[in-house]
Amino acid sequence: MTQERTGKATVGGQPITLVGPELKVGDKAPAFTINKDLMTEASLSDYTGQIKLISVVPSLDTDVCDAQTRRFNQEASKLGDGVVVLTISVDLPFAQSRFCATAGIERVITLSDYKHRSFGEAYGVLIKELQLDQRAIFIIDANDTIRYVEYLGEMSDHPNYEAALAALRELAK
Repeated sequence: MTQERTGKATVGGQPITLVGPELKVGDKAPAFTINKDLMTEASLSDYTGQIKLISVVPSLDTDVCDAQTRRFNQEASKLGDGVVVLTISVDLPFAQSRFCATAGIERVITLSDYKHRSFGEAYGVLIKELQLDQRAIFIIDANDTIRYVEYLGEMSDHPNYEAALAALRELAK
């Protein structure tokens, strides 16, 4: 049975249920299956050997998600070739592509959790009531061990960009 967590997060101040485990620093990053486009899937193993910043957003069509994705896109050029920045949402892949083209997002790889919700369940960010992924940040090292985690308690809050980027830079040294 899939684990459900209550009392951990809200949307507009209303409590929600998160599906999946609460991951911690030092945990092995769980496997997942996600979509690059409608037909092509990706997985964690596609990025083995790279440091991964995974920026999870509910939908790119919201102000905070837009700002979060733009911020990490801006920072991505400063992180070096050994770092990949992934933004994951349940938006359909063609909506993600449209957003990236309109917003000038060129350094962030957008991946969609729309089909299987595999990422959301594996990383404990799937909102049961909405079938969206709750905002979170994960930094995973080249050996697929989690080195930084931030689960946001309220969907509309921004992540701590500076703390995430500091952890990423320390790892990328």
